[in-house]
Amino acid sequence: MALSDDLRKRVIEAVARDGMSRNAAAKRFGVSIASAVRWLQRFGATGEISPTPTGGDRRSGRIEAHSDYLLGFVRRQPDMTLLEIQERLIVNCGERFSSSAIWCFFDLHGITFKKVRACPGAAALGRLGAAPALVCRATRP
Repeated sequence: MALSDDLRKRVIEAVARDGMSRNAAAKRFGVSIASAVRWLQRFGATGEISPTPTGGDRRSGRIEAHSDYLLGFVRRQPDMTLLEIQERLIVNCGERFSSSAIWCFFDLHGITFKKVRACPGAAALGRLGAAPALVCRATRP
C-alpha cells in the first residue's frame, strides 16, 4: 500500500526547502530511508509526488514486438505446436521465449490450439460413441 501524498510532500519539502538530510527527514516522519530517497529522486526527475502505478503486465512487450511474425506464421501453418513455434522464434528471430509466454501471447490475441473432431487422431479409436456402461461386481466372493 502506498503512503499518502501529504506525507510524501512533507518529506520532500523538509529536504528541498528546509535543507534537512534525507536520512533525517525519513527518521523525523517515520518512513524508511530508501523510500525518502526514491521519492526525492522521482520528484527531481519528473516533479511528481504521487506514487507510480503498480501491477500489470510489464514483460509482454518483448514478445509483442514479434506479433506480426507470430500471427502470420500461425495463419500459414495453424497446426504448429507451441514447442515448434518456440524453435522457429529462436532460429528466425534470435529470441528465446518460454512456451508459457508464447501461450499467453496467443491467448491474449484470442488464438487457441484445440483439436477438432474433423482432424484425424483428434479422438481415440473406439471412443466416438457413448461412454461404456459401468459394470457392478462384488468385490468379495
